[in-house]
Amino acid sequence: MTMISVRHASPADRPMLEHLWLMFRHDMSSFGGQLPNPDGTFRTERLDAAFDDRNWACYVFTTSQDRPAGFAIVRDLGGQVRVLSSFFVVRAMRRSGVGFDAVQAIVADNPGRWQVAFQEANAGAVRFWRRAAGELANGDWTEERRVVPDSPDLPPDTWISFTTPPN
Repeated sequence: MTMISVRHASPADRPMLEHLWLMFRHDMSSFGGQLPNPDGTFRTERLDAAFDDRNWACYVFTTSQDRPAGFAIVRDLGGQVRVLSSFFVVRAMRRSGVGFDAVQAIVADNPGRWQVAFQEANAGAVRFWRRAAGELANGDWTEERRVVPDSPDLPPDTWISFTTPPN
């Protein structure tokens, strides 16, 4: 198992996160067919909100050698239910326990009700989130399909909901 550190992103992390964001959006494009913008970038409103909106947070995962291993963006921190809006682990670190360690640290930092969306076509995400929700909430979680807002042509997202106990 690889040891990682999970911390809140700082403004100094922004350039690194912009690079990771491109990798994340590239991975996700295979499930929704989104093409990059003409300049080769992808939409960044969630990344922007993670730095500009106090109800959002961005977490960075790094290895013991201080190399980026991934990131997560959480929204609705001030609401009743926190939403894990984006979650990315670099390919070289997948299936090593990094993702679970990261999500465990993030929900421990924000205990309570959680929701996570993913695409059913993303088999790795399906397995990961069902397992993670089961372990984080002691098997007490729910799953439902929801239409993607403003994108009726896309398949519905799968949403998992669970609650973590207070620290």
